[in-house]
Amino acid sequence: MAHHHSHASPSEHHDGNARRLLLAFSVTALFMVVEVIGGLVSGSLALLADAGHMLTDAAALLFALLAVRFARRPPSDQRTFGWLRLTTLAAFVNALALVVITFMIVWEAIMRFYHPQPVAGFTMLGIAIAGLVANIVSFWILHRGSEEKNLNVRAAALHVLGDLLGSVGAIVAALVILWTGWTPVDPILSVLVSCLVLRSAWTLLKESVNELLESAPVSLDIAALRRHLRRDIPEVRDVHHVHVWTVGEKSVMTLHVQVIPPHDHDALLERIQHFLIHHYEISHVTIQMEYRPCSGPECDLNTLPSGHAHHHHH
Repeated sequence: MAHHHSHASPSEHHDGNARRLLLAFSVTALFMVVEVIGGLVSGSLALLADAGHMLTDAAALLFALLAVRFARRPPSDQRTFGWLRLTTLAAFVNALALVVITFMIVWEAIMRFYHPQPVAGFTMLGIAIAGLVANIVSFWILHRGSEEKNLNVRAAALHVLGDLLGSVGAIVAALVILWTGWTPVDPILSVLVSCLVLRSAWTLLKESVNELLESAPVSLDIAALRRHLRRDIPEVRDVHHVHVWTVGEKSVMTLHVQVIPPHDHDALLERIQHFLIHHYEISHVTIQMEYRPCSGPECDLNTLPSGHAHHHHH
């Protein structure tokens, strides 16, 4: 019985994620102050309420930033994976908060539909346009390049997306109110935007729960992996006790591999490891090899594909 461990280097994306979160937090916090001032000057309750939403988003971005910083702490004997799981926890909390906020917005929209309130159309339009620009900048910062793979950054981006779509809805509502004076358009558009955000937030919530429950990645077919490994490496006769889960952005796997006793033990381990990295992008793997005597015709070196022949000791 032999074990082989391979460890991936620390994520090179952490610095980029932290910079993006810090920039997005700065933009969001700055515009939150602008909305508070605009709401106080115009007497608009809608703007003050949206400023509260922006405050929640700023807190979510700050929490995500702290999670990324903590995730960079090295592993210890007590926390062998370091703080990587904290990023998943932050994504879960952010997604859950977004679901709750969405329901609150819908409830407030229903109340305002039955009890319309006066809206300062020009002030609402100006602040909404400025908010659209600010949120586009924040969303672009968070969604550049490969950072979309980071569940924690995606959670933060969804908060910004909610405000971005909300700004578009506010612009449309402000124009309708200015042109027609029909105030119910504000709660109606708020409900439509909330439904779009809720759909994405619910998906993210399920993904983060799956990671916290250490479920296998949805994109990974364990049965297909076992068949593929046996087909590509003839010395492998059986694959069992396969466990795959995700810690932060890293996929982790343990598996038992029943093999014909190899002539070159390390070379076979390296081939299995290369297979998992190349085909499934799993670089952190623990392989337990179990030797099986080979007595069938498949043990004949001439039956092995070219490049895979090895001497076997019985």
